[in-house]
Amino acid sequence: MAVGSAASAAELSPDMPYRAEKRNPVAYEVDFTAVVTPPYKTKKLSVWMPMPQSDSAQEVVEGQIYSFPMNVKPQVGVEPVFGNRFAYFEFDAPQGAQMIRHTFKVTTHELRWNIDPKKIERVEKWPEAFAPYLRGEDQAVVVNDKVKRLLSEIVPEMHDPLSNVSQYIAWVNANIEYDHDNASLAASSQHPIDERRGHCSDYHGLCAAFGRALGYPTRVTYGINPFPKASPSHCKLEVFLPPYGWVSFDVSETQKLVEQINKDSKLSDEEKLQLVAAANNRMMSGYRDNTWYLQTRGTDYDLAPPAAKRAPVVRTIYAEADGVALRDPDPSNSKKREYSWMTMHHYKPSNEVKYPFKDTKSLDAWKTAPAKTAGGAK
Repeated sequence: MAVGSAASAAELSPDMPYRAEKRNPVAYEVDFTAVVTPPYKTKKLSVWMPMPQSDSAQEVVEGQIYSFPMNVKPQVGVEPVFGNRFAYFEFDAPQGAQMIRHTFKVTTHELRWNIDPKKIERVEKWPEAFAPYLRGEDQAVVVNDKVKRLLSEIVPEMHDPLSNVSQYIAWVNANIEYDHDNASLAASSQHPIDERRGHCSDYHGLCAAFGRALGYPTRVTYGINPFPKASPSHCKLEVFLPPYGWVSFDVSETQKLVEQINKDSKLSDEEKLQLVAAANNRMMSGYRDNTWYLQTRGTDYDLAPPAAKRAPVVRTIYAEADGVALRDPDPSNSKKREYSWMTMHHYKPSNEVKYPFKDTKSLDAWKTAPAKTAGGAK
């Protein structure tokens, strides 16, 4: 394929499987529970629990899903825009907290795209099927004048797609501070611009908005880190780059890893430079870890069955009491003491696996000559 050659629109589909090298599979036995406390005298409590699905990167074997103390049989459905699958529970006049427990086994892989920027193909006009990934949304991935003005400063001239994506990711990592105490929890592209801080969904919601403003299909993908965490959910950015298809970038975790490296007093300046370069190389080559499995794709969509309003994202569950959404909790927020629901979770991996966004040895394959500065994060 010639440098910058045009892709055939007829060959492009947002449903194409991941075209990445699969490595290091890990099978997790998952026991995931949500305990939802409805407001006093709630007449109807509605809960949507996402159900992970098998695809080219992960295989799911179902176990059981049930509720307690009220025994409610769930309605399982698939929403039509992104294909996310949900188990829907409806509790009539619930008295106190209700528990939903889901057990299953998921085998996930490390994915490496090994992107060559010269092989990325131009797309003159995206097929209609990509419209949900190019649109400006009413909530979550908002693409308005504020986003476009800022983007024009970050990317004043268009280059190849990966260079453009790299430019706005570098800006986000240099200018946005990771903060659970001041986050939208809703993949908001506006929150990090206004507050200059947020959590993973704010990073990736803003990056998704930047990509769409440049004409690249993007999406926020939400999943679970299957190891002990206060808040088990985590999201990533995906950008559609032909011929590679959907490519995963974890912007916020790479920023945190870079900060960890720069603060490590045991490392020399040269070692820091080399590790920071490796962390950024890994991110921009396209990388997804095997310590995460996918639950939902996309933002700002109707659930199945529809809720009273569209959900900006679904992190662990989505819940309504008498048609009013319950506030999404973040147990990693040190300032919060009250939650509408909480999750309990236990994971048993088939083999020992380290979290690559804390383990600097995982960067060995991406090491090159040290860069001049240990940048990439505030």
